[in-house]
Amino acid sequence: MPTPQIEHPDLPEYMTWEQLEQLPPEISGQIELWDGRVVWVRRGLFEHQQYTGLLWTALRRCAGREMTDNPGPDRCWQVGMETNVFLRPQGKSDFVTPDFLVFRCLESDYQDIRADDVVLAGEVLSPSNTQTDIEAKKARYAGGGIPWYWEVRLARDPRGIASIRAYVLETAPGRLPPGVHPLRRANYVVAAEWFPDRTDGIDIDHPFPIRISWDELDY
Repeated sequence: MPTPQIEHPDLPEYMTWEQLEQLPPEISGQIELWDGRVVWVRRGLFEHQQYTGLLWTALRRCAGREMTDNPGPDRCWQVGMETNVFLRPQGKSDFVTPDFLVFRCLESDYQDIRADDVVLAGEVLSPSNTQTDIEAKKARYAGGGIPWYWEVRLARDPRGIASIRAYVLETAPGRLPPGVHPLRRANYVVAAEWFPDRTDGIDIDHPFPIRISWDELDY
C-alpha cells in the first residue's frame, strides 16, 4: 500500500469501525480491527508492493481463463489486493486486509467483502516479518473459515521470491490423545509449496486451476 509509514498516534486499545472511519486515511489505512482491538499493520517496501501486484495479475489471468473455459453461476471470481475482509456476517469491527485475495463475484458493486465470500487470501512476507505476527494473522484467516491461504516469502539478497506455500483449511482435527483438544476450531495444513530453484512454477487445481511460471513473478 502506498500509504507512508507515520508515527502511531495515541489511540484506545479497542475501537469500532465507525470510530475508525473518523480517523484520517493515513492513520486508518494502517490499522486492522481484530474483534475490535486496534492492530497496527506495517506497510511493505517497494519490493513487497511489486510482488503483490505481480501475483494479483497472475491470479487474475488464471481466474479469467477458468471462467471463460468453464462458465457457470458458481464459477465467477474477482481478484483483489489490499482489500478489507470482514470476518463476521454482520458488523465491521473485525477485519483483516490480505495482500491479495480471490473472492466470489458479489451481487452489486461497492459491496463489503465478507469472509464467506473469500476462497483464497494471501500474504507477501518480507524477511522482517516475525513468526509470531505471521501465525497470528494466519489464525485470523482460519477462524474466518477462508478455505485457502497462501504465504509468499521474499528473499533479500538476491531480491526475489524464496518460496510460496499454499495452506488448506482443516476443520476436523485428526486423532488426538485423550484429554487433548485443539486450541482453535480450524487450522491450516500445508497442501503445496513451490521454490524457484526446484519447481517450474505454481501448479495447483484449487480453488481453480492455477498455473503461474516464475517468469511471471519476476521484475
